[in-house]
Amino acid sequence: MSEVPEPMDWQQDFIATNLLVLGYNAWAGYLGGERGALICSTNSPTVGIAGESFKTYFIQRSRLAAFLNAWLAAPDTVILRHHFMNAHILEAVDTYNPATELVFLLESFNQVTFFYLKNLPITPPQCYEQVCKTWEEFQPAVCALQKEIVQ
Repeated sequence: MSEVPEPMDWQQDFIATNLLVLGYNAWAGYLGGERGALICSTNSPTVGIAGESFKTYFIQRSRLAAFLNAWLAAPDTVILRHHFMNAHILEAVDTYNPATELVFLLESFNQVTFFYLKNLPITPPQCYEQVCKTWEEFQPAVCALQKEIVQ
């Protein structure tokens, strides 16, 4: 007899499985100019050679309030877990440490769950470094571009 996983179980599994990519995207977004939140949707996964992938976006703080107002006000989108308000998400983005933490919103069907990830086993800069080391073999222009942004 199999059990149906609780929502937090699959979400925690999702984060654990994709932590390297989440950290990479969070740090790459931060290097793009300012702190912000990582948005990931599981609604339209694509399947490729490396497996299933999901759309991920980094929304900079200066654009986050307008994004949240438009996205979460949609009648078919409900935010879960303690009914975090946009102000709380914005406060988290204003105070998180981009070098060690990340702010993450996970969309699945018509629900959005807010995560403030701390005490990560690998920091976002370390995720970025590991992904770039792997990608340099296959896509040198992507990491070279990111290095130019840093300098």
